[in-house]
Amino acid sequence: MLKKLTILFLISNFAFAQNDSTTIKTIGFNSEFSYKMLDQNQNLRKVNILLEERKRGTIKNNSLTIGTSLISILDYQHSNTDSKFGYLMRHPTANNQIGKEVSEAVIHSFQLSLTATINSWLSTHVEILYNPQQAFGAGTITSLERNQLQLRKGFVVIGNLETFPLYGALGKMDAPFGQMGSVNPFTNSTTWHAFAGLGYGAQIGYKKGGLHTKLMAVQGGAQFRAMHTPVGNNTKTPSKINNYVADLNYAFNILNKVHLLIGASYLRGSAYCQDFPVTHFSPCNDNNPAYTYYGTVTINDRLTIKGGFAKTTKIWKGTHNPTPPLDVFEASKVSALDFGAKYDLNQNSKIKYTLSGEFSNFKAGPKGAPWERQNQMVLGFASLIKKSSKLFLEVFRTEGYAPLNFISGSNDFEPFTPGISHSERDANSIGFVLGAQVSF
Repeated sequence: MLKKLTILFLISNFAFAQNDSTTIKTIGFNSEFSYKMLDQNQNLRKVNILLEERKRGTIKNNSLTIGTSLISILDYQHSNTDSKFGYLMRHPTANNQIGKEVSEAVIHSFQLSLTATINSWLSTHVEILYNPQQAFGAGTITSLERNQLQLRKGFVVIGNLETFPLYGALGKMDAPFGQMGSVNPFTNSTTWHAFAGLGYGAQIGYKKGGLHTKLMAVQGGAQFRAMHTPVGNNTKTPSKINNYVADLNYAFNILNKVHLLIGASYLRGSAYCQDFPVTHFSPCNDNNPAYTYYGTVTINDRLTIKGGFAKTTKIWKGTHNPTPPLDVFEASKVSALDFGAKYDLNQNSKIKYTLSGEFSNFKAGPKGAPWERQNQMVLGFASLIKKSSKLFLEVFRTEGYAPLNFISGSNDFEPFTPGISHSERDANSIGFVLGAQVSF
């Protein structure tokens, strides 16, 4: 069946191509569209946003749309444990946060995007990102290694939902695993940090009525986020396309003005496959699949309630430390849970005010282990101006400190003391973040 649909899809798009000019006729800005494409924590399925906006006519054929987004923040945090802050919107390491109180006034990120529509069935999108707070470079946020530009996303989309339900995408993009968006105005959920995938691959999707299904073939090895499959010879080199993600969701009205979306996803190779000691992007000997199920209820287009659960199907071998006294904690599966709601206080087209609250967590160890869990609670208030720029205030609390690198400790050849983990179950922190996201 899938083969027949693919053939029909290619034939129909070839027919469209014969009647379309491929000359770029307009170059301009679309602030509302750029806000949706560059928003980093709400709706993360950017391929689908692009297709839907084209279907609505927001983005015209033969056009180039330039977009930018800048997020600046002022924040404060207090922890009960020296130099251990669990808030994940910056890398929680002692290189970045010293003592029990920290504060900052910084650029969180800057993005530049180019979206080109060649004709009615072919589009491209690229995003350039600057994000020193979440970059993997060495040193502090003022180090050159962390002040780099990167091509965060870039893909070609083939499809026209107005005329045919099948579409495809090829490039570097978010994996269609679960519902990784948050109700928070700024902060990503802990589920996003644990399971939101980003990698090289190819997608094919089918969307008709309330049904939406998608399959993504992903490059093997350690990808940019949350996906990893071994490619043989104890290497992380991505020399094979041997990972994949499958997703199915369905949206429908259950009552008048009550809309429900339910879905489930499967990932062949999650990031939780390394042996002890754990480090970012180190090779794996076997893949560790993961699954998720999720749902969203929207009432009167004002109240949104959403939640999801994700878990690996196998234990994460690296969560067992063989060195006493930590050897008493057995290796565990990894899971994440999130539940949140937001309410629009008004429907003003110029400025919309929203209240939100969310709980999310990450579990990676048995009860009592230093790396057992990390919880996050966020209360937020936001004002969305002209559907493209946002002012926001969040108050948050974290419980637990469990960074991925050396999460269960290290051995004699690593920088931490054997038999001791730098994870801390009883560490907790509170704080607030005040900021602005301005998109053009």
